[in-house]
Amino acid sequence: DTGIRYTHQDLIKQMWVNVDEIPKNGKDDDGDGYVDNIYGMDAYNKDGDPMDDHNHGTHCAGTIGAKANDTNPHVGVAWNVKLMACKFLSAGGYGYTSGAVQCVDWAVANGANVLSNSWGGGGFSQALHDAISNARDQGVLFVAAAGNSGANADEDPHYPSNYDLDNVISVAAMDRHGNLASWSNYGAESVDLAAPGVEIYSSTADSDSAYALYSGTSMACPHVAGVSALLVARYPGTTFAELRQRLLSTVTPMDSLNGKVATGGRVNAYQA
Repeated sequence: DTGIRYTHQDLIKQMWVNVDEIPKNGKDDDGDGYVDNIYGMDAYNKDGDPMDDHNHGTHCAGTIGAKANDTNPHVGVAWNVKLMACKFLSAGGYGYTSGAVQCVDWAVANGANVLSNSWGGGGFSQALHDAISNARDQGVLFVAAAGNSGANADEDPHYPSNYDLDNVISVAAMDRHGNLASWSNYGAESVDLAAPGVEIYSSTADSDSAYALYSGTSMACPHVAGVSALLVARYPGTTFAELRQRLLSTVTPMDSLNGKVATGGRVNAYQA
């Protein structure tokens, strides 16, 4: 969303690389409209450099796939992963739906298996709905944060997590004690499952060795995206429908989530 600090010590070796682009030659070698876009693209600044100038995207990326090692104080869910940075939010955390559509379309066109979407706002957008639907047609899973308004999303829809498409998985946030976070959106029909989202430690963009604790459904979403990446690795060629089935049918039931999310439980990587 805000990009990735692709030079971060825990992420530099985890980045997806655009092999059709020649680095630093000032040309759009692959003809995709972005010059020297090696690690993704930036729809907000309309250039090929998705460097994070906010922190949010780098934090989410670290939860998905910070490398495993003995020296750094953090590790992601999926250690052997390729992170594609698709930036459409500014240094202030703001952007346009049109940029989100560009990111979804670009990621799908460049072979992404799972889209991790820790963002939301605005009403229903037919253009964004159609982009996610196209992702579905290409077999791509769309994992989304349920939102931080403490609202029932069945009655007060939050987008993009509320789009009624079966490749969309909406993720609520829970704390380390198994409770639904007070500010997390919920919905017995529209929110699928929960994941850790309170005081999550991950990489940030302040430096190549920066880390911080963040809270939000933004932090829960990448946990599920990371488990999805594990499933893609474990079961090559699996469909998004099979990924969805594995994620939702293997949750750990939680009393605090009963009636709050469709599955009544939290994500369980091992069971999935």
